[in-house]
Amino acid sequence: MIENRLISLLRKTKSFSKSFLSSNQREWKTFSTVNGLSNESSLLIQSRFHPSFPDLIPASRNAVTRNFLIHGFRSFHRNNTKNFYMRSFRNFSTAASISVKKTEGLKLLVTAGPHAQKAVGIWLFVSAAWVFSMVVLGGITRLTRSGLSMTDWKFTGSLPPISDEEWLIEFEKYKQSPEYNRVNKGMSLADFKFIYWMEYAHRMWGRALGIMFALPFSYFLRKGYITPRLGFRLCGLFALGAGQGLIGWWMVKSGLEEPKSEFSEPRVSPYRLAAHLTSAFVIYSGLFWTALSVVMPEPPAESVAWVQGAAKVKRLALPVSILVGVTAISGAFVAGNDAGRAFNTFPKMGNAWIPDDIFTMKPLMRNFFENTSTVQLDHRILATATLFSICGLWWVTRKIDIHPAIRSLIGSTVGMAALQVTLGISTLLSYVPVSLGTAHQAGALTLFTLMILLNHTVRRPSLSLLKTLPSVAKTTL
Repeated sequence: MIENRLISLLRKTKSFSKSFLSSNQREWKTFSTVNGLSNESSLLIQSRFHPSFPDLIPASRNAVTRNFLIHGFRSFHRNNTKNFYMRSFRNFSTAASISVKKTEGLKLLVTAGPHAQKAVGIWLFVSAAWVFSMVVLGGITRLTRSGLSMTDWKFTGSLPPISDEEWLIEFEKYKQSPEYNRVNKGMSLADFKFIYWMEYAHRMWGRALGIMFALPFSYFLRKGYITPRLGFRLCGLFALGAGQGLIGWWMVKSGLEEPKSEFSEPRVSPYRLAAHLTSAFVIYSGLFWTALSVVMPEPPAESVAWVQGAAKVKRLALPVSILVGVTAISGAFVAGNDAGRAFNTFPKMGNAWIPDDIFTMKPLMRNFFENTSTVQLDHRILATATLFSICGLWWVTRKIDIHPAIRSLIGSTVGMAALQVTLGISTLLSYVPVSLGTAHQAGALTLFTLMILLNHTVRRPSLSLLKTLPSVAKTTL
C-alpha cells in the first residue's frame, strides 16, 4: 500500500518536473536568444538563479515522502548539469593553455624563472640609476669649476691626500695649471680642498660603478641566469663604461693646456665635453633599455587595435626622441663654451632676437659649436622645437586607440618637457647658479628617460602574443 502511494507520487513528481523544466528551459532559451547569450552563459545564469529544491516540492503531510522527493530531484538535477560543469572546466583549461602559449616563441634575456628575472632587472635598474647620478655629479663638478683640480690621472685610481704634507703637494701641482694662474690666483688651501674633493668623488663614483656592475654580472653568469644575447650586450656596456673613464681624462687634459689667447679662460674642449656627455647618455640608455627588456619582455598589448595604435605612436616618438637627445648634447656645447652667461635675457638675446655676431667665425661651421652667441641661440631653438614636438605628439595621439599606460606616459612627457624649459629659462635668467644648472641637467636626462620608456612601451609584440590577441580590447564598466 505504501509502495503504491510512493510510486504514484514519484510519477506525479516526474511529470511535474518535466513540465516545469520544459517551460523553464523555454523561458531561458527565449531570454538568451533575445539578449544574445550563448548556451553556456544561459546555463550559468540558470545555475546561479535556479530556485532551491525544497521550494519546488509541494508541501506534504508526510515528511518521509517529502525527503524522498527532494533527494530524487537533487539526483536528477545533478545528473543533468554534469555536462555543464565538465564544459566549464574544459574552457578554463583551454584559457590557461592559451595564456601559457603566449610566452612560447619569445626569446627571454634571463632564464631560470621569475626570481632570476627580478634579480637581474633590479641590478640593471640600480646600475642605470648610478649612471644617472654620475651625470648629475658631473654637472655639479663642472658648475663649481672643480674638474681641473686633479692634474694627473691613474686608471686604477689613487688614495686622496690625508696629511697636510700630501695636500700641499697636490696644491703645488694645481698651482702649475693655467686655471690657477688665470682664474684662481691666490686661492686658499681650504678652497682647493673643496674642488679637489668634488672631482675626486666624481672619479671614484665612476670606478665604484664598475665594481658594482662587474661583481653581480659574474655572479649571475655563474648561476646561469644570463643568456648569451644578454651577456654580449652587457659586455659591450661594460666596455663603454671603461672607455668613459678614458674619455673623461681626455676631456680634462684639454683644460690643462694653455689657451691660445692670453685673455681666454682655461676650459675643457666643448667637443670633448660633448663626447663625454654623449657617452654617458649612451651607457645610460643601454642599461635602462636592457633593464626594461628583462622585466617587461612583452609590451602592454591587450588587443590588435592597441598594437596598431602603438605602431602609429612609435613612428612619431622615435624622431622626437632623437630631437630630445640632440637638444641635450647641444647643452654640452653651451656649457663647454660658457655660453649660458653670454645673454641672460629671455625671450630676446640682449636687445635683439638674433645677435649680430652669430656668424663671425671662419670657417662657417665653427659658429655652431664655438661661437657663444650662436651656441646659445641654437640651444634655444632646439629646446623650443623639442617642446612643440612633444606637445604635437600628445595632440596627434589624442584620438588614436592606444593602451592607457601609453597615453599616461605621453602626458607625463609633456609635463616634464614644460618643466625642463622652465628650468632652462630660470637658469639663464639667474646667471647659471649651481642648483638650477644641476637641476636643468638632471631634467634633460629625465626627459630622455621618459622618451626611452615610451619607445620601449610602443615596440611591436612577439608573433606568439599577436596570435592570441582579440581585435578589440575588452572594457569593463
